[in-house]
Amino acid sequence: MEKEIISWIYEAAEIIKSGLGDALKVDQKNGRTDLVTNVDKEVQDFIVEKINAFDPEALILGEENGQDQTPIDKGRVFVIDPIDGTLNFVMQRENFCIMIAVYEEGKGQLGFIYDVMRDELFWGGPKVGKVFFNQEEISAPENQSLREGLIGMNAALYRKNSYHAQEIGQASMGIRVLGCAGLDFIAIIKGTQIGYVSMLSPWDYAAGTIMMEQLGMSFTGKNQKPLSFQGREFFIGATQAAMAEIQAFDEDNR
Repeated sequence: MEKEIISWIYEAAEIIKSGLGDALKVDQKNGRTDLVTNVDKEVQDFIVEKINAFDPEALILGEENGQDQTPIDKGRVFVIDPIDGTLNFVMQRENFCIMIAVYEEGKGQLGFIYDVMRDELFWGGPKVGKVFFNQEEISAPENQSLREGLIGMNAALYRKNSYHAQEIGQASMGIRVLGCAGLDFIAIIKGTQIGYVSMLSPWDYAAGTIMMEQLGMSFTGKNQKPLSFQGREFFIGATQAAMAEIQAFDEDNR
């Protein structure tokens, strides 16, 4: 299955690159900074078509085209973010990803994050028992504490100090705001960030959390509860050491 998914991702990337020109059409979803393009929709349709041909019984949970309410707890579910970081895609023409995850009976099996413009694919999970950068197996990053590393952060959470975001950031070596969940997960997997604090939808965190778990790292939702895979929700992902420190901020302020 992984070989097929990787081939779909590379084909989808070519669709994205070809759509970067004058044919790009941009619409607003929930405000001027929440954008969707014709390319987002085209790429999701392309991937769904490939999935349907590969496994007609599979279900789809995807950001676009009205497929955002599918539960993941029964059967095989493909979770798709056709362009993660659409605002970056539109404004920067880089710093965006394709993300696909595969869940079976509610358990994450495979995650794929592809940085399109850098041609960097991170993928893996329990189905293969490893995590890869392109075709090279990677090891788990060092279990660093907050004070030893950088942490990815949602700008609005940090500005408002929601969920102690400013205290968490100040305890770290510094925060980074990338505007693309996929890139934050890549940074965690590579070990260049020790964590990520944000508000995410299922297609934002599905692929990354599968690989984080495979590499022995932690993630949680609000109040240290499991992620719901329903709507936009608070997310923390980090090394084991950093997670313990992050959760202590919440416990100290109860």
